[in-house]
Amino acid sequence: MLYWLQQLQMKRWEFHNSPPAPSATLDAALAGNGPTLRLELEQEEAELEEFLCPVKTPTGLVGVAAALQPAPAMPLALQNISLKHLGTEIQNTMYNIRGNKQSQGTGHRPPGEDSPLIGEPQREEQPSPPDPSAPGKGPADSLKPTLKSSLTANLIQKAKRQNNTFPLFAEGLTRNRTAQEKALALEQQVLMLTKELKSQKELVRILHKALEAAQQEKRASSAYLAAAEDKDRLELVRHKVRQIADLGRRVEALEQEREILTQTASLLEQQVQELQQHVQLLMEKNQAKQQVICMLSEKVTQDFLHPPNQPPEPSDAADRDFLSQQEKMEHLKDDIEAYRTQNHFLNSEIHQVTKIWRRVAEKEKALLMKCAYLQAKNCQVESKYLAGLRRLQEAVGNEASECSELLRQLIQEALQWEASDASADGVELSPISEYDEYGFLTVPNYEVEDLKLLAKIQALEVRSHHLLAHEAVERPLRDRWAALGELTPSVELKQLLRAGVSCEHRPRVWRWLVHLRVQHLQAPGRYQELLSRGQACKHPAARQIELDLNRTFPNNKHFTCPTSSFPDKLRRVLLAFSWQNPSIGYCQGLNRLAAIALLVLDEEESAFWCLVAIVETIMPADYYSKTLTASQVDQRVLQDLLSEKLPRLMAHLGQHRVDLSFITFNWFLVVFADSLISNILLQVWDAFLYEGTKVLFRYALAIFKYNEEEILRLQDSLEIYQYLRFFTKTICNSGKLRNIAFNDMNPFPMKQLQQLRTVHRERLEAELRELEQFKAEYLETRASLVPVVPEGCTSEDEGEA
Repeated sequence: MLYWLQQLQMKRWEFHNSPPAPSATLDAALAGNGPTLRLELEQEEAELEEFLCPVKTPTGLVGVAAALQPAPAMPLALQNISLKHLGTEIQNTMYNIRGNKQSQGTGHRPPGEDSPLIGEPQREEQPSPPDPSAPGKGPADSLKPTLKSSLTANLIQKAKRQNNTFPLFAEGLTRNRTAQEKALALEQQVLMLTKELKSQKELVRILHKALEAAQQEKRASSAYLAAAEDKDRLELVRHKVRQIADLGRRVEALEQEREILTQTASLLEQQVQELQQHVQLLMEKNQAKQQVICMLSEKVTQDFLHPPNQPPEPSDAADRDFLSQQEKMEHLKDDIEAYRTQNHFLNSEIHQVTKIWRRVAEKEKALLMKCAYLQAKNCQVESKYLAGLRRLQEAVGNEASECSELLRQLIQEALQWEASDASADGVELSPISEYDEYGFLTVPNYEVEDLKLLAKIQALEVRSHHLLAHEAVERPLRDRWAALGELTPSVELKQLLRAGVSCEHRPRVWRWLVHLRVQHLQAPGRYQELLSRGQACKHPAARQIELDLNRTFPNNKHFTCPTSSFPDKLRRVLLAFSWQNPSIGYCQGLNRLAAIALLVLDEEESAFWCLVAIVETIMPADYYSKTLTASQVDQRVLQDLLSEKLPRLMAHLGQHRVDLSFITFNWFLVVFADSLISNILLQVWDAFLYEGTKVLFRYALAIFKYNEEEILRLQDSLEIYQYLRFFTKTICNSGKLRNIAFNDMNPFPMKQLQQLRTVHRERLEAELRELEQFKAEYLETRASLVPVVPEGCTSEDEGEA
């Protein structure tokens, strides 16, 4: 049975390891990687030999040979065959019958039996005698200790195999022992010389120190004698007295330290003595227990051999009992061997099945990746088809013709068709749900009928990029974040944050980034204190906060669901911030910043400190003030950077008199919260919380660079404004956008950004002062004028009279 199971194993292994069909690429790979493949095959064969030993069955007893053999005659000694292990007995009997027919088949030799070593002494390598002609080397010096030990080991192994059949073995062993004794004597002599050399070095060190002390004393005496006046000599004597006092203090300190160490050593000695006594007690207890065990064992043996209450059994009964016990022992040995063989077979089966399962899992993973890639390509093709339909629709316009009717029909069919209907029985690969991990709609909900086709195109592009980036980008990024460990500011962390943080690590990373920004502002219980202050007194900004709560992220289910707790959390966070920073209180846009922090961190206090970090440490001062001075400055800085990095685009927009600040002002105010799709938005925030406002300029430039060609095609200001209203939502390739922001926009020095901010801030403040002056002049002029009542009109007083 085991033989046939083993054969099935081998066939299954060959089937799973055999390639489906040889190809040119496979032949080239085999030709180029021949040694590597051979090494892998050798390793697999070694593993097979380790786990799958061949069943010790003569090959002639199974398969075709067993089927063609004549029926065996009934053996005479049938009573010696055990019916319990009939198969094993038959196998052993056939093995004994075939033992005399060595020329017909190759049977397995029983384990433990050694082959005769005939002629082995002639094949053994004899040690070459030392060369007496070698200069400076005697017979004793030519043999190294390692050669002697290996020679001794070889001779001992020969002696064990030959059972002392060589007469010259004892003489060689005596020579080796003499050589070993010489080597030991030389080693002892080397040790003695080493110790003597060490003592001599110590003596030299002591003498060197004494010589240094004598030289120092000689220098001091010479200085004393060389002094011309008594004043100088007195100063030298005082210096020596101070040195003596200092040395005395050092000696006292060392004496105190020595006393402390002596006390510690005495305490440790006491502890060691106590432990030794405890160990001695345990050893005595152990010895007493061993004695008791020996006595009880002897008593049990005596009681078993000579029971006290039973008469001695006759010798025949004792012999029969002994034989039956011996037979049981033989059966138990057979059972043990059978279980061992079965266990070995099952181990090999588990090993093979595990390897096969791993290979099948790898193939399945490769097929799923291939299917995802093909599905992504299909989405891209469908997206291009819909984009073509959209361009045809724009080209045809509202003309009534058969072509326009056909085009409308094709668009209607494309909007109604879903991939799930076409592949109802197919495998669903990474399905895109209606909402993402943070509750945002994955497909924008456009109310305009003409933009529904655009929403369909965007949904297909999102799905395509998700399928392509899932295995190639997201999984390695998750592994890198998992292996990062403790967070510390570094270049590697900066690159990882620019690439984006995976969802499971983003709350931890954001908490660390926020703490890095506001650790000088944080105080225990500060958030609860602000909440209690808000409950005791109503803030003037509370009404505006209530109005903006319902306008916060209408495309997020956490803020539109009536049963959600996020609006209440957002209200508390904004009220607490209005008390934290009274100079700002509340500004429109802070609700979106706090909402993003709540969605990621899911804790009110963490979201509150994230809002504090953005407004008070990352953004410039006066960014959210009543005048929004810093925000206006950044818009002018962005205009300069766009003119430098994208001159064609700015010339085109200037030709059509398009003011980009109407679009980009809100980008900076809410950090793209209303503009980008959620996965790209959160990647922007990952880098923004670490690097600051420079990231906003990088991504703003990258967005215009990403869609530059599309904007250049538009030749009407109204069309340009309409396109700029939603064009950020069409960006789906986060990798391309990130590459433009951090690579194509370089060089991007922070010094240049600070200089531009300084220049534009001065200009803006000058303009504001001029405006305030015009306003003051107007009010003075208005106040100086006397109101004149036109003829025919009566004043209020006359009317009352």
